[in-house]
Amino acid sequence: MQLLKTIFWVVLAVALALFTKANWEAATPVIPGRVAVKLWGDAVMETRLPVLILSAFLLGLVPTWAWGKVVKWQLRRKLTSAERALESMVAPSRSVEPAAPTQTALPTSTDTP
Repeated sequence: MQLLKTIFWVVLAVALALFTKANWEAATPVIPGRVAVKLWGDAVMETRLPVLILSAFLLGLVPTWAWGKVVKWQLRRKLTSAERALESMVAPSRSVEPAAPTQTALPTSTDTP
């Protein structure tokens, strides 16, 4: 599993490096207030800077948020499983009923002369 994680991060780093290299030169915007981003080949996307910043933020936030949800879900499943196992171990000992107390004859007040 660690190998897959390493491969994923290396591929992501290489893709980011290639994207950065392609967009390193400042392009003159066609429309004022927009930023030109070279995607691949001759494809250029012109977008507003806040949209670009928000999309970059979400690109980092969404995978982290999803990973946190998955970890929380896995831990909840493990805890539920452990609680069920503990309950099954404790339940048989609860089902054994203690012996009923024996009744002894107590002297009654009618026995006195």
